[in-house]
Amino acid sequence: MAKAKEKMEALVPAEEQPYTVPANWRWCYIRAGYNVTSSKRIHKDDWKTEGIPFYRTRELVKLSEYGYVDNELFISPQLYEKCKREYGVPRINDLLISGVGTIGIPYVVKDETPFYFKDGNVIWLQNKGLFYSQYIFYLYKSHYMQNQVYGMSSGTTVDTYTIINANSTVIPAPPIAEQQRIVDRIESLFSKLDEAKEKAQAVVDGYEDRKAAILHKAFIGDLTEKWRKENKVSNQWRTVCFDEVADIRSNLVDPSEYQGYPHIAPDNIEKKTGRLLEYRTVAEDKVKSGKHLFHSGQILYSKIRPYLSKVIIVDFDGLCSADMYPIDAKENMLLRFLWYYMLSDDFLLQASSAGSRSVLPKINQKELSGLLVRTTIEKEQIEVVRILDTLLQSIQNTKDIAERTIESIDEMKKSILAKAFRGELGTNDPSEEPVDL
Repeated sequence: MAKAKEKMEALVPAEEQPYTVPANWRWCYIRAGYNVTSSKRIHKDDWKTEGIPFYRTRELVKLSEYGYVDNELFISPQLYEKCKREYGVPRINDLLISGVGTIGIPYVVKDETPFYFKDGNVIWLQNKGLFYSQYIFYLYKSHYMQNQVYGMSSGTTVDTYTIINANSTVIPAPPIAEQQRIVDRIESLFSKLDEAKEKAQAVVDGYEDRKAAILHKAFIGDLTEKWRKENKVSNQWRTVCFDEVADIRSNLVDPSEYQGYPHIAPDNIEKKTGRLLEYRTVAEDKVKSGKHLFHSGQILYSKIRPYLSKVIIVDFDGLCSADMYPIDAKENMLLRFLWYYMLSDDFLLQASSAGSRSVLPKINQKELSGLLVRTTIEKEQIEVVRILDTLLQSIQNTKDIAERTIESIDEMKKSILAKAFRGELGTNDPSEEPVDL
């Protein structure tokens, strides 16, 4: 009689079941398959710099994601043995769930390597043998479960998932064989997606190197070698000082007279891309101090040393930070050609190491004027710009596609998990008996 009552208390009433599952599945509370507890309290005075690994939420999250962690905290072997003898320690196929801050992150204990964990920060699910732990692991990764876990935490200052919360957590329970099949199907699908994601990520990660290589080849004349031969043009590439091809402007004005003008600061420019981000007006930014007036068709260049890769061409008039230089190209230099060179690693390396780097946080006008610039005749500059416009847009498009692919893979994984825990992966055998709670 007591067992029947316990079984009924483990089941979720029909009116409280979140959604419909196959007929041989059951909705139950997680306590049906796990003893929900935590560790013995370990005081901070007992933390060591070596010994038995001691995990908090931050370590658990890394273990869940990567399978390993470079741990910082330990307890003595003697204290670990005392805890093991008097209170027990996690065993293979138990689960640990993060309970503070980043909550609801699961980790399955897969071997007998000794470790201990912080009470309150981590929930310990001691497996009774009714659930395949990897099934529960993926269930906690699902949108359904994360919504439930964070819903239990609503109203608290810091997100928390407590033992009481965990005991009341509602889960779909398929037959044990079906749990194994679901895990196998998830891992098979995820493996293929991870392979595709790895290839897409390699494209994203290699973008900067490809861009740097293209710019380098452009300014040593490699990209236009064929053009020179076809047009019977001799190689006239040369190195000159910056001030031979550009004029650095200084035009400080009172911002009160330009309230409706755009206001550009280094933070409004993306590093190494030449891309202008969102910006506001002088009035909206409540600008008080003097700023440079710039004009359409100028280059804006950040002179702050950590942001020397921030450089754009503007097609409107406005005010820019005094930490930027408005720059005009001289008659013998195409503006876009100069801009591309200023985006190159060759130019950035010079600017980063110029003059009084160790003393001043900004590159001054004299230092900038003395930097070296690669240039050639105007006809070849035009061809360089044409080629760079095409090549850089092409690799940017490839990167954008790879980033969208990564996003779509992440969404596909969420969809797979959603289907898995509704019995929609095509793995369920209706003839199997429900799990015996």
